[in-house]
Amino acid sequence: MSLNALLSIVLPVFGFIGIGYGVIWGRILKPDVGDGLGSFVFTIAVPTLLFRAIGTLKLPDISPWPYWLAYFCGVLITVGIGALLVEKAFGRDARAGVIGGLSSSFSNTVMVGLPIVTQAFGDEGLVTGFLLVAIHLPVMMTISAILIEVAEYRDGTGSGGVRITAALQRVFYSLMFNPLVIAILAGAAFRLTGLPLTGIPRTIIDRISDTAIPLALVAMGMSLHKYGISGNVRPALALTALKLLGMPAVVYVLAVHVAGLPPIAASVAVVMAACPTGVNAYLIATRFRTGLALSANTISLTTVLSILTFTLWLSVVGA
Repeated sequence: MSLNALLSIVLPVFGFIGIGYGVIWGRILKPDVGDGLGSFVFTIAVPTLLFRAIGTLKLPDISPWPYWLAYFCGVLITVGIGALLVEKAFGRDARAGVIGGLSSSFSNTVMVGLPIVTQAFGDEGLVTGFLLVAIHLPVMMTISAILIEVAEYRDGTGSGGVRITAALQRVFYSLMFNPLVIAILAGAAFRLTGLPLTGIPRTIIDRISDTAIPLALVAMGMSLHKYGISGNVRPALALTALKLLGMPAVVYVLAVHVAGLPPIAASVAVVMAACPTGVNAYLIATRFRTGLALSANTISLTTVLSILTFTLWLSVVGA
């Protein structure tokens, strides 16, 4: 594919992000508007899009297990490398190491990944992307909870040893009320009924769903102004390189040469791995009061620089 064709995939996505950043930077809108828009996107627009996709679209004719394993084995390898990098090369404690590992592997699959795969591969890419999004948050939060428990024990900051069961219970309860998880389960339940989605309900759902991707990108841009770049720049640069180049390279090898995935599944897995770091890495850092600047810097840097690396990886997978 030509450079112009690749840029026609990437630039519209980052154009929306740029609009979001610009209206906050130029003080056209207040940052609180971005928070409100982000809440609407997360609780209404994207869950509606997920419900429609899971409930009505034709699912890809592939087994999801090799697809999931190729991606999440890549996640685990990247988390390990990122954690070691922060601990050994930059002398941080185990908890900061975990934040580093998560910052280099926790992709922004919803706000950036889905728009890119839709732009590049159409509805087939969108539905294949949804197969990953359906379990991405639960799996990543489970990995995060376990790693943080172990890290707190290693640092001596935990309360009496590693309590994996308690950590997993907290994750389970938080996921029960997560709008994305609820939408996925509701979509799956609706699909099992075999009923068509028609009439006024279909019109309302379609119109809300159509706002999800552009508004998600604008909200992403508006949030970038909040994170900025300050302190811990060197480790953040290292994690940025790992996130945008290392992780997709690992997933490419696993998806293409180990799992032998069909081209569309392999391509979507690589593009999702090449996504910038999602805000959940920062939320986890906030929850455990460590690695805040590290995660915020990595979110900002990966988002800005991914405009270049997306072009690279789309050419690699032959978009």
